[in-house]
Amino acid sequence: MARARLFTSLCVLVFFINLARIVFAPLLNVFISEFGIGEATAGLIVTLAWIGSAAPRLPTGWILTKVPRHYVVISSGSILAVSSAIAATATTVEHLMVGAFFMGIASGVYFVSANPLLSELYPERIGRVMGIHGAANQIAAVVAAPFVALTLFVDWRLSLWAIAAGAAVITIYTWFVARETEMPSAGQADRNFVAGALSEWRLIATALAIVGFAVFVWQGLFNFYELYMIQSKGLSDRAAGLMLTIVFATGVPAFYFGGDFADRLPQIPYLLGIVGVFAVSVVVLTMVESLVGLILISVIVGFVIHSLFPAVDTFMLDTLPDSTRGSAYAVFSSLWMATQALGSSAVGTLIEQGYTYDAVFTGGALLLGALIVVLTVLERMGRLPT
Repeated sequence: MARARLFTSLCVLVFFINLARIVFAPLLNVFISEFGIGEATAGLIVTLAWIGSAAPRLPTGWILTKVPRHYVVISSGSILAVSSAIAATATTVEHLMVGAFFMGIASGVYFVSANPLLSELYPERIGRVMGIHGAANQIAAVVAAPFVALTLFVDWRLSLWAIAAGAAVITIYTWFVARETEMPSAGQADRNFVAGALSEWRLIATALAIVGFAVFVWQGLFNFYELYMIQSKGLSDRAAGLMLTIVFATGVPAFYFGGDFADRLPQIPYLLGIVGVFAVSVVVLTMVESLVGLILISVIVGFVIHSLFPAVDTFMLDTLPDSTRGSAYAVFSSLWMATQALGSSAVGTLIEQGYTYDAVFTGGALLLGALIVVLTVLERMGRLPT
């Protein structure tokens, strides 16, 4: 029961952790108007949140070889509460960027410590646990746009204050629950960060080759999804917000089923299949014009890409041994997040240079598809590690 309560508290905490990363996407229009900035600068705000999410993952991996995982998880909630308050008080775009960066820091510290902890709390059901935890994470993405829309009736800063307050409350609760829980001993074998990461470099490189560019494309797509629907598809602001909500809403069941399938299917072919279907769905998205067609393709894009996250976490955490799990996962997570973080800024820059959204998204999807074809051939030849 103690482990179940801890798992529940982590599912609530991850809700606020992810909301802190996603909340900036529906606020881009507000920032452009409020601070008098362009798309590239607005995209940079989002990019800083995701760079912040990438930045602490390597040092957090080292800390995990010295400090119990649940202590680090609790510290991430404290960082989120403080940094959200900093962002909520921003009067300049530079001030806002600092807050966004440290909100990202909180998420990086959290995921590197919480995911290995969960896999060790429930070693027989890693995929399912990752799926449920991911679904809680994804609910934040679903409510982000309507949540921001609601707070705009008062002030956009209210959304950030709400995150600060929620993070503070659940962090305190998690601290008390963790004190009553008997923690797993598996992570105690992981005590040499550098050696642990280096010993698993082939597995890390394989996972990054499969999913790295996919999340780069995804970051650029979802952070500009509303603007894309308005400017390229001719939808109203409300309809565009609905499309983004649909993309995120389909991620809730996608996380659950994606994690469950990851426990049952051959893991590398499963990952390659998910990424390949995502590339095709992005190309189809650029071709669809009708409202019904946009709804359907948004459902497909959202479900497919969100299936990827529990699948790759299960692949890494299930494959890595106790002696290297925390260290190697931290290195993978850091490099993967750094790849994601650049997507928004890259799309914003290309749009300001005169490229259309359709051209940018189609080009990214075609490059991704070509990469998956190469990796599939290598997998069939037995050249990829498992």
